Amino acid sequence: MTHSDDADFPARLSADEAALLQAMPQLQGVGQARRSFMIHSAAGSVGLFAADLLAQEAALAQMPLPHGAAVAPTNAQNVVKVAFQVNGTAQTLELDSRVVLLDALREHLALTGSKKGCDQGQCGACTVLVDGQRVLSCLTLAATLEGREVTTIEGLAQGEQLHPVQAAFIKHDGFQCGYCTPGQICSAIGVLDEAQRGHVSHVTGDVRKTTTRLTDEEIKERMSGNICRCGAYPGMVAAVQDVHSGRQAAQTWGYATQTQIASDRKEDGRATI
Repeated sequence: MTHSDDADFPARLSADEAALLQAMPQLQGVGQARRSFMIHSAAGSVGLFAADLLAQEAALAQMPLPHGAAVAPTNAQNVVKVAFQVNGTAQTLELDSRVVLLDALREHLALTGSKKGCDQGQCGACTVLVDGQRVLSCLTLAATLEGREVTTIEGLAQGEQLHPVQAAFIKHDGFQCGYCTPGQICSAIGVLDEAQRGHVSHVTGDVRKTTTRLTDEEIKERMSGNICRCGAYPGMVAAVQDVHSGRQAAQTWGYATQTQIASDRKEDGRATI
């Protein structure tokens, strides 16, 4: 039904409806209002609204700006200028004082290696190094980094030469989907530096004794702030241990032989092939 259908609304009433309308003139226009309400309600549904909005945005994006017009600047508040080093390169940014390091790296410097996972400091995907120490960039205000050195996953390799931790992660298959890998690697580098300086952890047996030795249990504890949803933890621990001590992780798995496969199928009551 279109809006033009409402013009001859009284003429389309039945004899009973016309008599009711004549006896109760206060009903005049009720049907028309209801029809208009239904039309506008349907037009305002989520799907139509979204489609219309996308069409408008596409049209506006194709319209040229008037001569001399400039794109409106970002509505930033309390803008601060921050000068710091990022992967050995001096950077100066003018940012809203609330911008965190992760957003500064990704949105202002196009360094998208550091990932935004939980954005609450719980998953570790955004871990980077500041002056050699690991930090959660999603919880670190960029304005606090004046004069400091930030190292991201993009700044670890020297040309074609991978950082030892990067090479170890590849060697020990310490990743699967790779989303958490940049944060895992930066965190692992921080762990190795902490161990070298004698820092203790929650599982350190005797905090009175300074030691630089990392057991697998120590590595697991110190890396526990980095979450891997794929579950590639054994490879990560092996990679960190390899860089730390050179000790190769013992292979705890192996391919099943045809005899073992046949035996398992027999036990399960299935016929062997």
